[in-house]
Order: sequence, then structure tokens, then C-alpha cells
Amino acid sequence: MSKSLALLVVLSLTGCATASTTYLNDGKPGLQIDCSGEAMSWESCYDKAQASCAPHSYDIIGTDGTPALKESDKTLGQDVGNYKSRSLVVQCRK
Repeated sequence: MSKSLALLVVLSLTGCATASTTYLNDGKPGLQIDCSGEAMSWESCYDKAQASCAPHSYDIIGTDGTPALKESDKTLGQDVGNYKSRSLVVQCRK
């Protein structure tokens, strides 16, 4: 039981970036990638974009998210307790 609980906690902390289809202003399809949360990073968004568009690359259409804190605003060098919102809109190249 305790191993199952530990596994559940680890999985909930790691999370994963999600991608959903969206349509750009020109009517072409794109991907909206969400990598919000404490355990995620912008790198998670870029990795998900690369995996979703493979074997081709992608163009970044837009980004939206919580800006990084200045070092002086961090607690013991960490950004603790602030929910991080990150999303990326990309268009896969063909």
C-alpha cells in the first residue's frame, strides 16, 4: 500500500504537458500545449511540441505564462508556492 501511495505522489508531481488542436487566425491547424504547474517548465512545452510534430520541427506562434521571479523575490533560491501558468501555441512544419 505504501509503495502504491508513493508512486501516486511521484506521478502527480511530475505531471505531463498536454497538447490539443487549435486553429490559428489564418484558419490553419496548430497545437496549444499546456505545461502549467510547479513540476513543469518551459522545456516541457518545447519537448511536447517536438514530440507532437515529429519527425518535423515546429514554429512558435505564441507563448503565455507566468514570468520567472527575480532572484531577490525567491525563498532560499526557489520560487515556492506560486502556481506557474505556461502555454505555447505552435504550428508543425511539413
